[in-house]
Amino acid sequence: MLYLLASCIALLLGPLFYRFLSSGTGLQKGLDGFIFVSLGGLVLIHILPELLEHGGFLAIIFVIIGIWGPTLSERLFHQYSEVTHNLTLTLGIGGLLLHTITDGGAMILAQQDGNSSLLALGIILHRLPVGVAIWWLLKPQVGGRWAMLVLAGMMLLTGAGYFAGEQMLVHLSLENTVYLQAFVTGSILHVVLHQPHGQPDTDKNGQFEYQAGIGSLLGMALLALLLIMDSGGHDHQHGHSHSTEHLLDWMLTIAPILLLSYAVASLRFHFGLSPQNSSLSRRWLQRLLGPEAIVITGLLLGPLFALIQAGAVFAIGYLLTYGKVEPTDPHDSLPTSALRFGFAHLVDRSAPWIVLSLILANLIGHPAVPLSSPYVQVMVLLLVFLPMRFCNLGAAVLSLSLAYSGWTTIAVILPLIAAPIFNIAQLKLMAWPLRVKLMILLLGLLTIIEWIQPQWQALGHLPNAVNTTCLGIVAALFAASLLRLGPRKFMSRLMQHQAKPHSHEHNHGHHHH
Repeated sequence: MLYLLASCIALLLGPLFYRFLSSGTGLQKGLDGFIFVSLGGLVLIHILPELLEHGGFLAIIFVIIGIWGPTLSERLFHQYSEVTHNLTLTLGIGGLLLHTITDGGAMILAQQDGNSSLLALGIILHRLPVGVAIWWLLKPQVGGRWAMLVLAGMMLLTGAGYFAGEQMLVHLSLENTVYLQAFVTGSILHVVLHQPHGQPDTDKNGQFEYQAGIGSLLGMALLALLLIMDSGGHDHQHGHSHSTEHLLDWMLTIAPILLLSYAVASLRFHFGLSPQNSSLSRRWLQRLLGPEAIVITGLLLGPLFALIQAGAVFAIGYLLTYGKVEPTDPHDSLPTSALRFGFAHLVDRSAPWIVLSLILANLIGHPAVPLSSPYVQVMVLLLVFLPMRFCNLGAAVLSLSLAYSGWTTIAVILPLIAAPIFNIAQLKLMAWPLRVKLMILLLGLLTIIEWIQPQWQALGHLPNAVNTTCLGIVAALFAASLLRLGPRKFMSRLMQHQAKPHSHEHNHGHHHH
């Protein structure tokens, strides 16, 4: 009974947090950062792996429909965009209400012999961002009375789940409602990604991004605490323990090599290999290879993989240089210091992709997702690449994570050679004959790689103390980037749909939209 009371109090703290943190623009941005990271992270790291465990790959499709469906509807039916947004908001709130019933039932499980009380503590902790998010989403749009009514409904449904126990949980279990919950989860992510209507952006100049960064770091601290709780209290959920353990293992493995990559980037910048180089071929070399990305490939996948990546990248780079295609997403303003370039500028550009790559690999590499066929794996990856503009470091991290998840050789190599170029923004800058040539070249390279069948092999393993120290340094660099940019600007690079070709002193005389 104490657990039930504590979970209700955690929900009621939401309005109090909102009242104190929305009094000024800076504090409001801090609250936005906290919700953006804590609720978004909760969905991506905690809820989605559980949906995959019960619904398989089809659950991801429903999540994607939930995220992009409202956006497409708003674009197709401009006059009904407000209706679409309100419907999405209602679905998201409905999903959170449904989730509270299972929370109540889970607290009963935590009280049984042999189960850890950390499970209940994890549930209580994750109610805090949910309570704040409910108030943050509903108060500006429908008023405090309706927001309080929703919170009261959540408390009642938690109690229903707690007292009804197994009888109600059988009907509302993940097995029976997995696709509905997947769609609703996508709706929640859509609402989190788009700031709620009724809360105009008063920070046009970005002067309060530091406060937003502070809020996002607090959200990350809460997420970390929840993951610690889950590792102790979720042993009965095999899919979830897989999720947490693999994420941590990958981060520890990648951290020291990532620091080395940033150091290599600083060196090449110091010796004049700058992203604003006048040579188109050198700009393509940096876009596709870095060359710091090959450090990750060579050390963690093996020299043969690095050799294949270099050969493939030179072939693709030559084709695009010959076709006079400009790389998208140019480096607008570069620092003068080589260290600032490698450990600040490049961190700002690569950190979102590295985080996304780890989360993506954690989801599509889940054992519940039956993607054993190499052709299906390639198709899924190409669909993932299309709406995004991967950087080379993010692509290398994705390849490594897929290798660790047991994916086939061509699927592991595909991000290394195709992720930075196979996207809508870049393809729009190519004429149709060049697109066809690029597809033929990619197909030919994959055929050769399939014939060679290289085996990946890490060159060595560092002591755990070194990995942990390096992970702490990488976390500090990413945290500094969050403070500089704020969470929304930090993640905005992932979804820039407009093609922006690189501009130089010589004017090409064309514009792309």
